[in-house]
This record gives sequence, structure tokens and C-alpha cells, in this order.
Amino acid sequence: MSEIYSFQVTTIDGQKTTLEAYKGKVLVIVNTASRCGLTPHYQGLQRLYDAYKDQGLVVLGFPCNQFAGQEPGTEEEIKEFCNLNYQVSFPLFSKIDVKGENAHPLYTYLVNHTPGPYRTGEIEWNFVKFLVDRKGHIIRQYSARTEPDAIEADVQKLL
Repeated sequence: MSEIYSFQVTTIDGQKTTLEAYKGKVLVIVNTASRCGLTPHYQGLQRLYDAYKDQGLVVLGFPCNQFAGQEPGTEEEIKEFCNLNYQVSFPLFSKIDVKGENAHPLYTYLVNHTPGPYRTGEIEWNFVKFLVDRKGHIIRQYSARTEPDAIEADVQKLL
């Protein structure tokens, strides 16, 4: 079993769980923010999720306030913002740090285990995307500016 499934996470509603629930799925793991110039990526992520969830894609959103304070809200405010503005139905989790000494272990793992040419060694901004295959292997890291539509072909290959 891939290590990725053992990481403990907390849903946006405060429930502790692990990523085990997503075993066998293709994952797009993304750090999100509600007040960022890239916030419209929520729309593209939701479109991807809607298009491929029945084939086994799950988008996992992890709000983060580490970049210019662009995610200042509470979990309830984040959830409401996402529902009202982007009709987000993919899983969202509680706010975490994605870099630095308090980085969530999942993000430390993602950054350190992305293969070769796709590893940047950091999370440079909001909306960095990681693509994970059905066996829990990290396939690729995409920069924050990579539009969700631009990763669709890679998602399709894994489904």
C-alpha cells in the first residue's frame, strides 16, 4: 500500500480521517485560497471533478493561508464561499500549512516524493496541483498557474 493513504487529515467539517477512503482513485490534491487571483481555478477543478468523478477522479482541496493571507476565513466561511461561488462538491479539508516547519505531513510527502523532472521541492503559491494515480503514486506536480483544464489529458490517461 502506498504511504499516501496513511496520512491523517481533517475534513472541512472537523472529522478526522485518512486518505485511505480514496484508495483506488485518481487524485488531484491542491492547496486552495478564496482571495487569490487564482481562485477561479475552483471552477476548473469542479469541472474536472464533475466530468470524471464517475470514472474514479477525486479532487481534494486543502485551504491554506500561507500566501499573502489569501485564505483568512474559518472553515465554515471557506465552505460557504466555495459552495456559493463555485458550487464546489469535491472534498475540502481544514486549513493547513503546506510549507515550512509546520507543513502538514501530507504536503511534506508530496513535495519530497514527486518524481524527477516534475519535482520543484516547494509549494510556490496557492493552487499547486499534484496528480496521484490509483495506486497512490505521485505522477506529477503542476505549478500554481497551471489551469485545471491543462491537466485534463494527464488525468484521462490515469482513468
